[in-house]
Amino acid sequence: MTESAETRGALSGLTVLDLSRILAGPTSTQILGDLGAEVIKVERPKRGDDTRGWGPPFLLDEEGQETRESAYYLSSNRNKQSVAIDLASAEGQDLLQSLAEKADILIENFKVGDLTRRGLDYDTLKTRNPKLIYCSISGFGQTGPYSHRAGYDFLIQGMGGIMSLTGFPDEDGGTPTKAGVGIADVMCGMYATVAILAALNHRHETGEGQYIDISLFDSQVAWLINQGVAHLVSGKVPGRLGNGHPTIVPYETFPARDKQFILAVGNDSQFQKFCAVAGCSELAEDSRFALNADRVRNRKELVPLLRSVTIQRDAEDWISALEEAGVPCGPVKDLGDVFTDPHVHSRGMKITLPHPLSGSVDLIGSPIKMEKTPVSYRAAPPTLGSGTLDVLQRHLGLTCEQLHDLKNAGVLDFPEPTENNKKETAQ
Repeated sequence: MTESAETRGALSGLTVLDLSRILAGPTSTQILGDLGAEVIKVERPKRGDDTRGWGPPFLLDEEGQETRESAYYLSSNRNKQSVAIDLASAEGQDLLQSLAEKADILIENFKVGDLTRRGLDYDTLKTRNPKLIYCSISGFGQTGPYSHRAGYDFLIQGMGGIMSLTGFPDEDGGTPTKAGVGIADVMCGMYATVAILAALNHRHETGEGQYIDISLFDSQVAWLINQGVAHLVSGKVPGRLGNGHPTIVPYETFPARDKQFILAVGNDSQFQKFCAVAGCSELAEDSRFALNADRVRNRKELVPLLRSVTIQRDAEDWISALEEAGVPCGPVKDLGDVFTDPHVHSRGMKITLPHPLSGSVDLIGSPIKMEKTPVSYRAAPPTLGSGTLDVLQRHLGLTCEQLHDLKNAGVLDFPEPTENNKKETAQ
């Protein structure tokens, strides 16, 4: 994987050894890769990252046939090279120890204790590379009564409290509901990235690496944020409010004549403006509703009154009139609407990269916009083992004969060079 001066990013020159799979770790390493780091994704021979099989949908090749590349896998693995190494073998463990000597950062999400048995734990590797920043991502952390448990996003959303806040209340036929994407995994990956960048700064000042323990559970508890602190302050357990906000009213979806739209009134002035547009200024003058704190206390009286008003006009009519008046509002879009939105395109949030199997693949862009060191999109998510030859030759100096001997022994897996995977490796 080469990099031109034009694409040199903030983390260029750093090498990340990525022993993670699924979503939390790969989210973090994709961010590091977007910022310019070289990311070496270590996968199991033949099988690879579990998410490669999490479909459909799968990417279609140029003949319209399904490949092994699921959309789920494609979502968080660009700007990486895939190296297929059997970590259960002594030879594979030796190779990983040697790669760790060359790495700046190692990220893993194995079960607690798994890598210690294989000589790939932090205490072992730091003796060979004291500058190594080693980040362990797990379901519940390396310590504590739940540390032995496997962690999955859905489980963490339930145990970490967010599901108790998401969904409509029982009286409206609702139940505790998870978010529609793996948000516990994604946020854990974000926290891991922040911790790694902080550790890099510490290393810059001291020359020493360090160990980072990040868990999905801790991350989920941390981003309970205002709702969590509201409970700690009040002692009350908040319930589900559907699309409503716990401390701002009106701030939810409302029915228009044709469909739902969002009304996000953030202060008393905006409420007065809404009422003026809606022709119900008497509500803004009502002592029960004039101030936000009173609207929150009296939401059960106010919200039905507002719904009886909003249902009289179409959503676009409301949005147009309220935007002109300076009242925050908007539509509820599906993903087809989102990825055809001109603002999404203008902000670079939909990208297209060359892919060796399909010709090209559409992906979601990075939200990070940096003036001096912008993110770069250098390679689509790699096919399994496509970087094995390049990485082990370049970093460890292994010969073609040695690599093929290891492949024949089942320690490595890689495709034999073709024009397509030569291009993929060079990206």
